[in-house]
Amino acid sequence: MLVLIRGAGDLASGIALRLHHAGMHVVMTDLPQPTAIRRTVSFARAITEGQAQVEDVTATYAPAAADVKRILAAGEIAVLADPQAAFRIEVAPDALVDAILAKRNTGTTIQDAPVVIGVGPGFTAGLDCHAVVETMRGHTLGRVYYQGTAMANTAVPGLIGGYAGERVLRAPADGVFHQLLDIGAVVQAGDVAGTVNGTPMCCTIDGVLRGILADNVSVTKGMKAGDVDPRCKVEYCYTASDKALAVGGGVLEALLHLQR
Repeated sequence: MLVLIRGAGDLASGIALRLHHAGMHVVMTDLPQPTAIRRTVSFARAITEGQAQVEDVTATYAPAAADVKRILAAGEIAVLADPQAAFRIEVAPDALVDAILAKRNTGTTIQDAPVVIGVGPGFTAGLDCHAVVETMRGHTLGRVYYQGTAMANTAVPGLIGGYAGERVLRAPADGVFHQLLDIGAVVQAGDVAGTVNGTPMCCTIDGVLRGILADNVSVTKGMKAGDVDPRCKVEYCYTASDKALAVGGGVLEALLHLQR
């Protein structure tokens, strides 16, 4: 089964891990300059680095659609710089998963593949996709809806280690982001993790820098640019999160159910 995933950030990568481990062929698409925060667990960095490994799975950048078959034959995930997923027209995937997490539908339709799954808010099962998978932390995380929608976006990050919005670092201005600290760094409130045109982006809590934008990425003021994990477990920076794997399990369930 060939599955095309729109998006290659950390949550999309958790989905890809689940599907790859289940024996499916996975192709992912993202921006030419990805904006993933948790880069150490995002296959998106294959676009800028050539390859990316998340846990035990390797993804390789495919400069053109012709390279995809070779990469899949090597037992790897293929990643393309193709934000509109135009590749789907040429390859005709068995299923398409929209895991961009834009909180709205950016163009996916129910006709894009025999099975179309929307991840998170912005999709309606039966209208623009065949199923929707819940991304809100809590009792329904990872649940599959074959009718209706996921919970609406609250604009409040999920609670981790007793903190929600405080753990998210946001660009302090419009401009070009400059990374000062690496993922995995132990930080304290007030530490400067990066700058935008000289304006500092400061940590607001103590913890481990779990994610940060890559250097030289263009940002707008208020854009998510980093993530501090108050649990202080450096090893969490290098494995897919509980949320990503839960959502991945929901996508796998939906694929098997709808294929049947």
